[in-house]
Amino acid sequence: MAIEPHGGVLVNRIAEGKEKERLKNKVSGMEQIHLNAREISDLEMIAIGAFSPLEGFMGKEDYLSTLDFMRLANGLPWTIPVTLSVTKKEADKLKEGKDVALLDQDGNILGCLHLKEKYEFDKEREAEQALRTTDEAHPGVKYLKEMGDVLLGGKVTVLERPKHSDLFERFRLDPKETRVLFKLKGWKRIVAFQTRNPIHRAHEYIQKCALETVDGLMIHPLVGETKGDDIPADVRMKCYEVLLQSYYPRNRTVLSIFPAAMRYAGPREAIFHAIARKNYGCTHFIVGRDHAGVGNYYGTYDAHYIFDEFERAELGITPMFFDHTFYCRSCNGMASTKTCPHDSSHHVSLSGTAVRTMLSRGEVPPLEFTRPEVAEVLINLMRSSG
Repeated sequence: MAIEPHGGVLVNRIAEGKEKERLKNKVSGMEQIHLNAREISDLEMIAIGAFSPLEGFMGKEDYLSTLDFMRLANGLPWTIPVTLSVTKKEADKLKEGKDVALLDQDGNILGCLHLKEKYEFDKEREAEQALRTTDEAHPGVKYLKEMGDVLLGGKVTVLERPKHSDLFERFRLDPKETRVLFKLKGWKRIVAFQTRNPIHRAHEYIQKCALETVDGLMIHPLVGETKGDDIPADVRMKCYEVLLQSYYPRNRTVLSIFPAAMRYAGPREAIFHAIARKNYGCTHFIVGRDHAGVGNYYGTYDAHYIFDEFERAELGITPMFFDHTFYCRSCNGMASTKTCPHDSSHHVSLSGTAVRTMLSRGEVPPLEFTRPEVAEVLINLMRSSG
C-alpha cells in the first residue's frame, strides 16, 4: 500500500486540453507579474503536487498559522511559508477575484494566479519565526528583506512548465511518476536523501546504512536556487552520476531532481523537506547533522529535535536520524559519534575551505573523505572556473 500524499490527495495544478487553451486565450488580457527564481520553483512544486496539499500561494490564514503553529489553518503540519510577493504599487493594480498572469524573467508565460486575497506581512516576524534569526547575513533573511511588502494568495494553474537544462530533464520525475516507479520496482519502504552538496563518504555511509533497512533509496538533490557559494547544481549532478555508476546497487537506487529552492531554514526546513518527500511516495527520510543549516544559526541536532513536536502519524513519514559521520583511522572504517569510541584526533575531517584549496591545486582529497571520481569532477570545475 503506497504512502498517502500529505493531506490525502496529490495536487495537480497543470492545465491540459480545453482548460489550457481557454486560459491561454485569456492570459494576454490579464495583469502580469514576473516571478523570481524561488517563486518559479515554488510554482512548479505546487503544480506537480510536491507541496501537497497546497494548491497555490498561501493566503493570510495559512501563512500566519504556519509561522505561529507550524501548521496550516486546518491543523495539518506545515512549517515553511510558501508565498508570492509584490510591491504595494504592483498590488494596487491587482483585483481580488481576478486572474493574474505569471511570467518568468524573460517574459515567458508560465501560468496564472487566481487571486483570492492581498495582504501585508511583517518581514521581521517571519524571519524570527521561520528562520530563527533576523541577521541579514543569513541568506533567507536577505531574501525576505528584498521581497515586496504585499503577499498574494490564491490557487495557481500552470500552462507551461519552467525549463530545465537537458541534464536535469533526464532526471526529472514528478511525484506521480516516482510513485509509479516505486510500485513497478516493488518497493514498499523507500528512503529519500536530500542534498545540496556533492556526496562525500560520510553521506554515502549514512545512505547505505539506511538502505540496509528499506527496499530502495532515492537520492533527491535540490536543484533550485541556492546561495552563491554552493557548488552549481549541474556539477553536483555529474558527481552523483559518477558515484552511482560504481558504488551503489542500481536496482535499489534512484536519482531524481528536486526542483525546489533552498530556504536555509534549518529545523523547520527539515520537516518541510520530509513532507515533500512523502508526497513523492517515500516512507522514510534521512535527517543528518545540521539539516538545511547555514552558518551557526542552528544547533547541530535541532533538525532532529523538531520532529518531537509532531506526532509521527500526522507527519506520515519516518525520519531516520544520523549523527556526525566520518572515517576513523583507529576503527579502520566509517563511523559516527554514536559508534566510534575514539576522539577526533583519530578522524579524517576536512573543512570546506581545506577541500576547496586542495581541489584548486588539482589535489585529490583523501580516499577516506571522498571518492576519486567525485574529486575529479570537482577539480575540473575549479580549473574551468579559475
